[in-house]
Amino acid sequence: MIRVEHVSHFFGAFQVLRDVTFRVPAGEIFGFIGPNGAGKTTTIRMMATLLEPDDGRVLVSGIDVVDAPAEVRRVIGFMPDSFGVYDRITVEEYLEFFAAAHGLPLAGRKKTIDAVMELTELGQIQGKLVQTLSKGMKQRLAIARTLLHDPKVLVLDEPANGLDPRARIEMRELIEELRRLGKTILLSSHILTELSDMCTSVAILEKGRLVASGTVDRIAQGLRPERAVLIRLLAAPADAEARLRRAPDVNEVAREPDGSFRVQYRGGDEALAGIVEHAVADKLRLLRVEPDQDDLERI
Repeated sequence: MIRVEHVSHFFGAFQVLRDVTFRVPAGEIFGFIGPNGAGKTTTIRMMATLLEPDDGRVLVSGIDVVDAPAEVRRVIGFMPDSFGVYDRITVEEYLEFFAAAHGLPLAGRKKTIDAVMELTELGQIQGKLVQTLSKGMKQRLAIARTLLHDPKVLVLDEPANGLDPRARIEMRELIEELRRLGKTILLSSHILTELSDMCTSVAILEKGRLVASGTVDRIAQGLRPERAVLIRLLAAPADAEARLRRAPDVNEVAREPDGSFRVQYRGGDEALAGIVEHAVADKLRLLRVEPDQDDLERI
């Protein structure tokens, strides 16, 4: 649904993006990750037809953002990291204004607005002034605004920024519901633990270059291809690390900060079963054995 192909961009003499290429498949929740200044917002603004690449091209649903920006705007919903809201109108009036801006027919406009408010759970506060809403509700209103023209693709820049933990959970549930409705979602965030839970794929930018893209598991496998498990013991003896290292097919054992042991081994499930059998026979009291899954923060 989104193709970024060999994109480079300059602000004056400063190069912000350097030959960036990645794809966002249909139906994905795609995480766009990188430190401040990496070029994420610049890339997102290109997807939203607000900026043109100096080199390369960006396509949304097969449409070039430079050649046909008006067509792209019909299939994309863009929520920037800082969005303007009109404080002294009601939630319903706010959505009516943007429905008119999108050119929605007057006859069906009320039905569309009601459906969007129901999806984002804004129906009970439709008569409230925007300035009285909490940060979380304003974020919901911004997403509701992006959904009015029923876009195939949603581009959300820091959708959970500034939200309290409860509002973040609600925002995550809303994004997952939008995916179930068939939307393709690209979201940028610094809250990596939440992206790990939500995203099916990610792209990682660093100083304007694409470092990696794909599923979290595949990126982790490329960085560290060996198999490993985390083993937690009850009352681990002082020599537990050495005793685990003597198990068959074990390459390395390291004690983690939380007291568990990361056991790197060669082979498949048979090898892992042999390691567990060795630990039990050696009278090590196993509490838990689980795959060592890399999260986005570690990557």
